[in-house]
Amino acid sequence: MDRIQSSELTWRKSRYSGTDDNCVEVAALSAGGRAVRDSKNTSGPMLFISYGEWRTFTGSIKDATFE
Repeated sequence: MDRIQSSELTWRKSRYSGTDDNCVEVAALSAGGRAVRDSKNTSGPMLFISYGEWRTFTGSIKDATFE
C-alpha cells in the first residue's frame, strides 16, 4: 500500500458519538477499505482495513453477532 497521510483523507465519526472526542474516526480508502484512528490522537497511528474485512466487521455489528 502506498504511504497515506492522514490529512489526505476525509474523516468522519458516528452521528451518535456526542460532543466529546472519545471515539474512533473512519475514512474511506480509494480501494474500498477503511482507515481507522483514535479521535483523541488524530496525528497518531492509523489502522488500515481491507474492503472484505470492513464488510465482515460491519455485518457482524448489524447482525448482533460481534462480541
